Amino acid sequence: MKPEKVYEMSFAKIYPLLVAKAQKKGRTVDEVNEVIFWLTGYPKKEIDAAIQQSLSYGDFFRNAPLLNPNRKAIKGVVCGVRVETIEEPLMQEIRYLDKLIDDLAKGKPLDKILNPAT
Repeated sequence: MKPEKVYEMSFAKIYPLLVAKAQKKGRTVDEVNEVIFWLTGYPKKEIDAAIQQSLSYGDFFRNAPLLNPNRKAIKGVVCGVRVETIEEPLMQEIRYLDKLIDDLAKGKPLDKILNPAT
């Protein structure tokens, strides 16, 4: 899928997919929201607002209140691509979230997910 299509997708359509992926493996909506908050600075209330406003996925990241500076320590493979080598900054932000949700779904402890430098 072309990056432009991903950026234009509605966050309201992507969010339930992130939640479903985590819940399928026994994780909770609260854990998904905590991961999103850690990465972007969006509290639950603002996540809900982004869903209600049908904010695009690209704008969700472009307008993030506070991108966590520690996100640059996130490493690993998502969709066959190492997240740390993605050159397009917005796509890298999106893939950081994908990687965090993947780790959550794989059962990794939340404190380890939110401390990628260790």
